[in-house]
Amino acid sequence: MAYETIKVSEPEAGITVITFARPEVANALSTQMGRELLDIWSQLRSADGLRCVILSGEGKHFQAGADLKERNGMSDETWAEQHRLFEAMIRAQLACPVPVIAAVQGAAMGGGCEMTLACDFAYAAEGARFGLPEAGLGILPGLGGTQLLTRAVGPRRAIELLTTAQPFSAAQALEWGLVSGVVAPEALMDTVLGVARVIASKAPLSVRGAKRVVHEGQDLDLKRAMDLELSIYNQLFTTQDRREGVGSFNEKRTPVFEGK
Repeated sequence: MAYETIKVSEPEAGITVITFARPEVANALSTQMGRELLDIWSQLRSADGLRCVILSGEGKHFQAGADLKERNGMSDETWAEQHRLFEAMIRAQLACPVPVIAAVQGAAMGGGCEMTLACDFAYAAEGARFGLPEAGLGILPGLGGTQLLTRAVGPRRAIELLTTAQPFSAAQALEWGLVSGVVAPEALMDTVLGVARVIASKAPLSVRGAKRVVHEGQDLDLKRAMDLELSIYNQLFTTQDRREGVGSFNEKRTPVFEGK
């Protein structure tokens, strides 16, 4: 697919950057963008050599949510069809097997906030604003936002944010655990690339295993979650990368991991 609303780049081996590219409308989520995001996330699920993904926005904003001008006058049937596409898109993002980091500047509202929540973690630029305004539009977040927000900030804070539909700052997002750090706008991408670079240097099977255990384990009771952890552990210690990791430590050299 030739992309019109997103850009995809690989600044370093193993690191893919997906950039929302509709800066003239604050990168609003259109039907076409939904199709393109579904396509790239579906491709990345089985991409060889992938170690980390960064999600970012072009221009002043990360993403201002669904394109309400496109939705103006939509029939219920067309709205439902569009939302089925968006639902497939977000599930494809959540299924990405490697860590996904959001680099948020400007507005991350509605669907933009939900896509931030659907990343594994996020960094924000000073001045970034987040929000889930759907209660003021007669709907609810429909891309997992209610559940992902609750997992990020807890049920009491989530209910407050969802029912007041008020925006909140990058500093608040940091305080509540929604983002991992807040940096100067000009340092945002360098900071996130630095974190991605560290992840890309680690054993890729270990990284994928850690993400899987955390995501799947949170819905299990402790015994079954620990069983899941042990099953992944038992797979990993037989790998070539485990031998390389231990060998390089003892030989005092930088490991070279191949995902084998």
